Amino acid sequence: MKIFRDLNGGRDLPPQLVEQLKAMGIADADPAQVAAMTSQIQSMFAPGAQRKGVDVASATATAQEHAESEDHEMGSRETVLAEQAVHVASMWLDQVTDLEAPALTGAALSRAEWIEETMPVWASLVDPVADGLSAAIRESMTARLGDADAPDLQAMGLPAGMDLSMLKQQLSPFVDTMASTLITGQTAEAVGTLSSDTLTATEVGVPLLTSRVALLPGNVAAFADGLDVSLDEVWLHLAAREAARMRLFTAVPWIGPQILAAVQSYARGIAIDTDAIDAAVRDIDPSDPEALQEALTGGFLNPSPTAAQRQALVQLETWLALVEGWVDHVAARATAQHLPHTSAMTEMIRRRRATGGPAEKTFAGLVGLELRPRRLRDAASLFAALEERVGASGRDGVWAHPDVAPSGADLDDILGFVERTATGGGSSESADLDAALESILREADEGGKGEGGSATGGSDPDAPPTA
Repeated sequence: MKIFRDLNGGRDLPPQLVEQLKAMGIADADPAQVAAMTSQIQSMFAPGAQRKGVDVASATATAQEHAESEDHEMGSRETVLAEQAVHVASMWLDQVTDLEAPALTGAALSRAEWIEETMPVWASLVDPVADGLSAAIRESMTARLGDADAPDLQAMGLPAGMDLSMLKQQLSPFVDTMASTLITGQTAEAVGTLSSDTLTATEVGVPLLTSRVALLPGNVAAFADGLDVSLDEVWLHLAAREAARMRLFTAVPWIGPQILAAVQSYARGIAIDTDAIDAAVRDIDPSDPEALQEALTGGFLNPSPTAAQRQALVQLETWLALVEGWVDHVAARATAQHLPHTSAMTEMIRRRRATGGPAEKTFAGLVGLELRPRRLRDAASLFAALEERVGASGRDGVWAHPDVAPSGADLDDILGFVERTATGGGSSESADLDAALESILREADEGGKGEGGSATGGSDPDAPPTA
């Protein structure tokens, strides 16, 4: 009981609380386990310890520990190879697209470096889930305090008749930190796993970096192993795709924020499975400081998306498909005259992106969605058809503004979108808006004629007088 007396400021515990601790089996628990639990609780309440969302520094360190066990040793050869591959690929891209990003340079990243540079963006995508989890745990814990079998609050030293809403407020920092610890651990696992699979910095289609075209040499070498393609050619293919993607994110400043906003909107709408939370809180072993995290890992997301989530998911999948479709088409155009295996490499990477892998599934368990461009082939066909009809400049012109960019409906009607673009009609959504606006103006114009006898709403000065 010494540890609990320490938590109580050195004073003896109330007899009722001692009995409750004995009934729970805590009084005779392993001192080492109880000490660990005590240390964790004290650290959660320590000044400056309370936090919300993903702890970026902790998640980065944990993910890097996972990556370092199998990380590729970086050398000057990899650095030079990345710089040269990106330089050559950029010159090829200059011949097939007007979109420019002259400040971009090539870089080789180890898995640990990729984790460190991209973790802040991953954290921003996961933070909405942490907020929802904190609220759910807080509600579950305070609800259980009102149950018939709840512990005696007075025996625990709390004032008689204490308002549970006040206790809930006192618990908030503790719960926020608990949820942060849980989400931080899962984010670290997801990003650490993804670091062993991603070939380039932004292969998942999310703008994780903003200033460099980066490749991960260790992962590239593993990907190329067994292919009937030279390693240098694999580097150039991947450099062309990553350079095209980064060029799009840089030259079209609205597309990156749109993708991030769609992921965050989906995550913000995630419903927490309160039954899983209740079960975890009810059955948690108080002597195990990691019990709650283990109980909730992967088991607190409600699998049924809301209407708002479905809308966000459709928009996200459309943006991802459009980005990857443009990258797919433009990179293939850039390398076709220079590399002998362009068609085979393009098809291989299409399948890789369409099916995803264990790493993407890990992240899907965290935010409830997979970052896969499900309609990549449709989008690539759309941009190919656009280029054939209106040229490369017209093809890239659809990125000028979100209102003229293709929509999900346009991927269903590629030829219609191409024709509307060629004749100045734009996407189906903007065409519908134009038609609605034209109808409103026509009705107003006809109403003016009906009221005033002319289009200007006035009388005809040359008309003969009426009786």
